[in-house]
Amino acid sequence: MAVSEDDLLVVDSIDTYYGESHILFDLSLSVGRGDIVALVGRNGAGKTTTLRSIMGLTPPAAGTVTLGGTDITGFEPHETRKEGISWIPEGRRVFGGLTVEENLRLAAHSGADDQSERFEEIYQRFPRLDERRGQKAGTMSGGEQQMLAIARSLLGPDTDVLLLDEPSEGLAPQIVEDVADIIRELNEEGVTILLVEQNANMALELSDHAYVLENGNIVHESPASALLEDREAMESYLGVK
Repeated sequence: MAVSEDDLLVVDSIDTYYGESHILFDLSLSVGRGDIVALVGRNGAGKTTTLRSIMGLTPPAAGTVTLGGTDITGFEPHETRKEGISWIPEGRRVFGGLTVEENLRLAAHSGADDQSERFEEIYQRFPRLDERRGQKAGTMSGGEQQMLAIARSLLGPDTDVLLLDEPSEGLAPQIVEDVADIIRELNEEGVTILLVEQNANMALELSDHAYVLENGNIVHESPASALLEDREAMESYLGVK
């Protein structure tokens, strides 16, 4: 695939398997520095597998993943995180039995430097979390847990690329808007984002560029705004009328 010098994350011709099952087929995509890129598609298309392949949780059997020109194909997840990629998985996966503060301190502990200043910045960004420092994460609402998951991803090593998997899942419409605002703010502050989202309208409204994944193959690529305006393509690829 053609690679621009502005591309920060490049996935080039990867094939990924779960056991004997071939999930991703010669998949290529790129994320420009400072962009939000949407990866959309129907359930089971391979979107989460793409993120897992990038993160090193399900390493590709062929092809390459590069970050800022560095080949990180097959890196262990903790090595990928140190390189600057952070992943917020579907379903948040916060430590429900730990408090908000304990969840954040675990993430902060993974950084090599003193994180105290960034720790307080997190509470300033997420005042709801500040109010709930001592509350068990598992007792919070889905929206609050999503905020905690995002906050946790910003601690530890510096984040250059954020992989977001279904951040609006299970959230009330107003909370979805709040999460979208957080994503915009992070991007405006320089975080590059690859967004997997079943809510195609939300994802495309947020994004600069879009890829549509179908049965492990990229079947469409365009500016996000162009796909959003193409109602025939939206219905054909995504079932959105």
